[in-house]
Order: sequence, then structure tokens, then C-alpha cells
Amino acid sequence: MDAAQAQATARIALACLDLTSLNDTDTPADIEKLCAKAQGPHGPTAAVCVWPRFAALARSLLPPGIAVAAVANFPDGSIDVQRAVRDTGQIVQSGAQEVDVVMPYRDLPAAPTLLAAVRRACGSLRLKVILETGELQDPALIQRACRIALDAGADFLKTSTGKTARSATPEAAVLLLEAIAADPGARDRVGFKPAGGVRTVADAAVYIALTRAHLGPTAVTPARFRIGASGLLSDIEAVLSGAHRPSPGSSY
Repeated sequence: MDAAQAQATARIALACLDLTSLNDTDTPADIEKLCAKAQGPHGPTAAVCVWPRFAALARSLLPPGIAVAAVANFPDGSIDVQRAVRDTGQIVQSGAQEVDVVMPYRDLPAAPTLLAAVRRACGSLRLKVILETGELQDPALIQRACRIALDAGADFLKTSTGKTARSATPEAAVLLLEAIAADPGARDRVGFKPAGGVRTVADAAVYIALTRAHLGPTAVTPARFRIGASGLLSDIEAVLSGAHRPSPGSSY
């Protein structure tokens, strides 16, 4: 893409970015820095995504226009319903707007019960269901996981936690987007979130194009499309400031 296309893509990526910090060593100071970065010189991100214990702090540091998302049942996706509901309750009480819950991807028969409980517990909050597609790998299993998540009332299908060896891929993205597009109750409502491994504007462009192709151009907004990333913001800001210097062979 040329410089103008890169800047247009960077603006979309910024507006749809869930700026994420989910390190085991995170401290309140780290979350303060994260929230400051989410309000950068080129405009706000869509949300920040943090551990439940930091959700209230993040909410206190951000303007209303930037959502707070927090994770439940993360990152292992256990079958412990009480734990998932407890995480969700903490997120609700914090004043956050979004719950990113990990489906029990190792035990899909247990997933409907857990997701139904989380859906009830999160009430009107936006529910993003993480399928961990890099672990499922088999297209048939990914399609089954999509069906379970949609039947449970997911507002977003999300590829990955970013904590496994294989995170978002275009191939997995297509399966999630096809599942949304094929469901009459989802195609105009449910969003898509690639997460993990999306580090550059060129990476983001792939998922923006796929979302536009499967769900239509109006779906490429924060209400229907998010990118979960911690490092992408640096490349977005480099592109928007004109400081990006493409290397030989770059897709920019």
C-alpha cells in the first residue's frame, strides 16, 4: 500500500484498537501508562483491555469515549463456571463496558454452560468470546466453537488470547467471519476481533480487508471490529506521524 493508504488504514486500526496489557507482572503504574497511551496525539483507541483487578483503575483514568474491557477465564479457558462468573462479576462491578471471556476450548461440550452463565452475569456489557483458534486449529472445531459462541449470545468472536504459540491468522479469521455472515441473527450485529500477533499496520490491513469483504464496509467500525494488540500502537503512530520508513520488500 502507498503512504496515503497506509495512513487511512492506520486511522481505522487506531479507532478499532483494544490496547492491551495482560502481563502477570502488571502493576497500577503499568495501567496508568497504558491509559495514557490510549489517549495519544493521533486520537483515542476504542478500548483498553486489562485484568479484572485493574478494570476499575482503568475506568477512573479514561474518558467515557474509551471503553474498558477485562478478561474472564483467562488465559487457560478452564471449565470452572464459578471462576468465570466471579471474574465477570468483578468486571461488572468495576464499571467496565466489555468482557473478553475464554471459551473452554479444550472441552467444547462444557462451553455452552459456561458461556451461558457468563452471558447472564455480564448483563448488558459487550461480550467477546475468545475461541483460541490457534489451539483448535481444525476448521471443523473452529466452526463448532463459533456456533457455540453465537448460540450463547456473543457480541464478538475473538480469535485468541495472545498467550499461545499460534494466535490470529487470516485463515482462522475467515472461518469466524463466515460464521457471523451466515447467521441471520448475527450478520448485522456480531463483531470480529483478531488478537495476538497483529503488530503492524500492514498486519491490521489484512483483517480490515477480510472484515470488509465478509461483513461489508459498515462493519469496519469499533462497534463491529476490534484489534487486540499491545505493540500495534507504535506502528500506527509512526505511520500517522510520517516517521515510518518501510524496509525493502515491505507491503507499505
